[in-house]
Amino acid sequence: MRLVPWKPDDLARRLDDVVAVYGEAMGYRPELMEARRGIIATHVRRAGFRAVATLTTDGQLAGFGYGYVSGSGQWWHDQVRSALTEEQRNRWLKDCFEVVELHVRPAAQGHGVGARQLRTLLAMAPGSTTLLSTPEADERKSRAWRLYRSFEFVDVLREFRFPGDERAFAVLGRDLPLRPPSGE
Repeated sequence: MRLVPWKPDDLARRLDDVVAVYGEAMGYRPELMEARRGIIATHVRRAGFRAVATLTTDGQLAGFGYGYVSGSGQWWHDQVRSALTEEQRNRWLKDCFEVVELHVRPAAQGHGVGARQLRTLLAMAPGSTTLLSTPEADERKSRAWRLYRSFEFVDVLREFRFPGDERAFAVLGRDLPLRPPSGE
């Protein structure tokens, strides 16, 4: 497998594959994915958009990740901002790169693909901080949680509920830039 940076047009061209990986990784039914397709298509036009993809030797999409500069008027940003204190807003949102999606096909999970995608995405990210949200889970059992903790993400909000989703989420953050991995 090889990791490649993607420009907005690259992601847009592979939108069907991106939506399929997203649905598989999240365990969503296919009929729920059509709305997601439209949302992702608009994200590629956001300021500071950065994306990475992991491709198999035959060009199949094994995983992807993307984000952009978080700002007022964006749904996720505004939801999170409303739950933060003024001090937290100043700390986390003033110059923030939002990790919007980071997914790996289940068959490719457990092989470091997500870590390589996240490291590469954050190395390309503008900003002095980064935020993401992930469903609340047992941190010892969840691959996503173990990944984010290994990258030194800290709790910003816990048990946060986005409108329209009954699940509780955590909003996690860390400072940028990343330090190079040990041994480099």
